Amino acid sequence: MGNKNLKILGFAGSLRKDSYNKALLRAAEELLPTNVTMKVFEIEGIPLFNQDTEKNMPAKVQEFKSKIREADSLLISTPEYNYSVPGVLKNSIDWASRPYGDNAFDGKPVRL
Repeated sequence: MGNKNLKILGFAGSLRKDSYNKALLRAAEELLPTNVTMKVFEIEGIPLFNQDTEKNMPAKVQEFKSKIREADSLLISTPEYNYSVPGVLKNSIDWASRPYGDNAFDGKPVRL
């Protein structure tokens, strides 16, 4: 990657204040090489997805999509919940990938 600074956006699939997954993101921040930065985004406050409002997105969703687009790559740290991903994570992914043709994840490498 040369001298280019790499920007990572991290977010956790847990809302819990003392989440182990949030702690993992903080630990990852401390271990990054000097040419890599990571910002952690809190998904708390993203409302439940509603297709009726996807063309007039809430401010928190607009901010989330903007942060995704600014990043070069994404790091998602999430617990397993009932043999799947937590609903808050799925909900956030739904918002970020909608409406059709406005998927903030397009072209982004993601590590889960």
